[in-house]
Amino acid sequence: MTDERFMSLALSLAKRRKGLTHPNPTVGAVVVKDGEIVGLGYHEEAGKPHAEVVALDQAGREAKGSTLYVTLEPCSHHGRTPPCTEAILRSGVRRVVVATLDPNPQVSGRGVERLRSEGVEVSVGVLEEEARILNEDFFRFVTSDRPYVTLKVAQTVDGRIATLSGDSKWITSLESRKIAHRLRAEATAVLVGITTVLTDDPQLTVRHVPVSKRVLRVVIDPDLEIPLDAKVLDTRDGDTLLVHTAESEKAEKLREMGVETLKLERVDLRELLRYLKERGVVHLLVEGGAYTVTQFLRERIFDRMVVFQAPKVLGEGKGIGDMGVSKVKEALRLRLRREMRIGEERVFEFVPPEERRRLRW
Repeated sequence: MTDERFMSLALSLAKRRKGLTHPNPTVGAVVVKDGEIVGLGYHEEAGKPHAEVVALDQAGREAKGSTLYVTLEPCSHHGRTPPCTEAILRSGVRRVVVATLDPNPQVSGRGVERLRSEGVEVSVGVLEEEARILNEDFFRFVTSDRPYVTLKVAQTVDGRIATLSGDSKWITSLESRKIAHRLRAEATAVLVGITTVLTDDPQLTVRHVPVSKRVLRVVIDPDLEIPLDAKVLDTRDGDTLLVHTAESEKAEKLREMGVETLKLERVDLRELLRYLKERGVVHLLVEGGAYTVTQFLRERIFDRMVVFQAPKVLGEGKGIGDMGVSKVKEALRLRLRREMRIGEERVFEFVPPEERRRLRW
């Protein structure tokens, strides 16, 4: 129970920087000596010291003979910062407790092996499920050819995400929208289709949360219909990537405005995701609209789906589109992992059927 208590603290430290360390994972660390906490740390952002180093520096001489709790296997390779294993060995730490191994091929198992080879006692697997879920976006990023994908939908109880005219402001309350902005803050990029831009003219920036974060804004606009004065094109708010299939003088004008463009022969989501991974996008948040979300669902390209539900009924309106399903038994099945109540509204987090883990918010 002692190990779980200190690892739980390390996880809470890591959560403070969720989404702010990309392309690195989010990590927390705690140094304990004789039952007392002598050092705390978390990885603040890419390029800055890792959590273990921050915690050990705070512990100073007290680190000798101590136990280090860390939410992810310490790295043993040179990247933008030196190997954490070497800092641990220099500190004189007696025991290291690791929540989960790092799936990154450059690290996996090597950090633990390095420490054990020098006589450090290492335990692995304390609160492993919580640690793996905390960094599931990073794990997807380093073990596949695409980013982690979250689908976000705000809908009424009859499954409508907009009226027939496309109006969707606002289906949910400000409190629910604050949670949605927290999702943006955890992502590297936010994606919408051109219909959402033409209807809502969104900024796609992170607001309503106490963190400073600029996300890459991705718009799928095959025919370059986007108005040149669209808010999402304001480069003062962040970078924008426009995905298109047509080429015209407008594309050149957009590039002159500082907008990045990606021309594809056709809109191929898997090709786009491969490009985004190469660009360093760890976590992609897909916010709409109905057609765009439907395509990700239909092609089964997502890792979780977060649904905000308001106690409203629109009747006719827009919702998830054709999934190519003719029989109920062919329906895409999801598993509920978390749920939360916000006043009279609900937030549900679903994952694909193979994902069985369930958490509390």
